[in-house]
Amino acid sequence: MSTRPNILWYCSDQQRFDTIAALGNPHVHTPRLDAFLRTGVAFTHAFCQAPICTPSRASFLTGMYPSALGVNGNGYAEFPAHHAQRLITHQLARAGYDCGLVGKLHLASASGGQEERVDDGYRYFQYSHSHKGPREFGHDYADWLRQQGANPDDLMADTSPGTYHKGAEQKGFGGVFVPTPTADNIPPHLHQTHWCTEKSIEFIEKNRGVDQPWLLSINPFDPHAPFDAPWEYFRRYDPETLPGAHFQESDLAHQQKLVEAGVDFQSKPRHPDAWQDKLMQASYYAMIEQIDHEFGRLLDYLEETGQRENTIIIFASDHGEMLCDHGLILKGCRLYEGLVRVPLIISWPGHFQQNVISEALVELTDLAPTLYECAGLEIPYFVQGKSLRAQLTGADAPAAHRAFVRTEFYGAINYPDQTHATMYRDQRWKLITYHGKNLFELYDLANDPWEHNDLATDVAHRERLLDLMRKSFDATTYAHPPVPARVSSF
Repeated sequence: MSTRPNILWYCSDQQRFDTIAALGNPHVHTPRLDAFLRTGVAFTHAFCQAPICTPSRASFLTGMYPSALGVNGNGYAEFPAHHAQRLITHQLARAGYDCGLVGKLHLASASGGQEERVDDGYRYFQYSHSHKGPREFGHDYADWLRQQGANPDDLMADTSPGTYHKGAEQKGFGGVFVPTPTADNIPPHLHQTHWCTEKSIEFIEKNRGVDQPWLLSINPFDPHAPFDAPWEYFRRYDPETLPGAHFQESDLAHQQKLVEAGVDFQSKPRHPDAWQDKLMQASYYAMIEQIDHEFGRLLDYLEETGQRENTIIIFASDHGEMLCDHGLILKGCRLYEGLVRVPLIISWPGHFQQNVISEALVELTDLAPTLYECAGLEIPYFVQGKSLRAQLTGADAPAAHRAFVRTEFYGAINYPDQTHATMYRDQRWKLITYHGKNLFELYDLANDPWEHNDLATDVAHRERLLDLMRKSFDATTYAHPPVPARVSSF
C-alpha cells in the first residue's frame, strides 16, 4: 500500500449547503452522508469563489481566485493552456499519482457535449457533461447507455443552443419534470449519477504501478436543474410536507430593483408559489438522495477492497441553487447564502478528526493546498488558498482559519449586462458590491440569516458599510495573481 493517500474527490453540481440531514435539514434523506460525516469533519461555512460552474471549478482545482486565473465565466473555448500546470491534477500526476475523472470537467465550454482539454493530468477520462446530451458516439455516458441496451434518444432530454440564454423561461433548462411509475425520467440504473459510480469503480480497479496512489474526480451533473429526479427517489417526498423557499413579500421589490439595475441572472423574480417551490424542492431533494445512495456505494467499495483507511475523501459541490429563495431559481449575479455556500465534508480515518462540525470560514480555494500538504508536496507559490490540515487534525481552533471569505462574479454568464460583483463575508456581516452601479447590499447574518433585510441604505449602519467597503476593496486588491519569490532586488 502506498504511503501517500489516495484521494476520492466527489463534487456534485449546484448543491446548496443546507441539504444534508445530519447538518440540520430533517426534510432531505441523506443517510450515507450522515454516516460519512461521523468519520470526518463537516465545514458548515464553506464558500465557492464564483456561483457559476467554470470559474468555480477552475478555482478549486488550482487554489486560485477566478480573476487571478482569468477564468471568470462559462463558455470559454478553452482553459488557458499556460495555466495547465497550475491544476492540482497536473501537479499530482507529475508527482506520481494516477489521476482519473468521471463526469463533468467544465474548465471550458461544453456546448458541443465535449470540451477542449489541456494537459490536465487525467489518464483515465470518462466524460459526460450532463445527462441531457449529445447522443453522438463519443459521449461516454451515451455510449454506455447503448451498451446497456438503452437508446439515448429515448432518455436524454432535448437541448438547443438557445436554451441557456432563455434560462428559466424554458422548462428543459430550469423546470420540474414530474415522474410517475409508468412515465419515469431517467430510471436509477441508467442514470448519469449511477454511471459515475460504475466508471469510478472501474478506474479504482484498473491496473497501475505497485503502490501507486490515485486521485479520482467524480462529477455528476445532479442536482443541477432541470429538476428531473427518477420516480424511485421522487416518490419518497411529499411536496406538501416540505418547508418551501426562504421568502418574504418584500423580497420581490428588492429583486425588481436589481432587475432594473440590469444585474444579470438566469431567472426573473416571481412569487415562490408561481415556481411551485415545494414541488421543485421535492425533486431537488430526490436528486440529492440519489447522489447520497451512489456516494455510499463508493464508500462501500473502498471498505470492501481495503482502501478506505488510506483514502482522503472529499464531498463538496461547486456552487448552490436559489431554489425559489427570494423569488429566484437557478443562478447568476446574486451572492446569497443558498447560492455561494456549499456542503463540504472531508474524511481520512486515523489522520483527521471524526464527527466534528466546524463553523470555520472556508473557501474552496483551500482544498488544493490541503491536498498538496497531505500528499507530502510543497504548496506551489501560485496557490492563494489556505490549507485546512490544521483544522482537520484539530491543531487550530476554527476562528484561526479565516477572518473572511470572498466570492467574485465578473461577467460570469453570457447575459447582456456582464455584471461585475464581489462578496466580502465575515462571521456576522456580508457586503455585496455591484461594481459600476453604486449599488450595495449589507446583511447582518446574526439577526437575518436568510438575507431579507438589506441594510446598505440604513443610516444607522453607515459606518459598518464603509468599514466593510474598505475591507472588501483591500481583499479584492490582494486577490491579484501571486508571483514567484524574488531572487534579487533587480
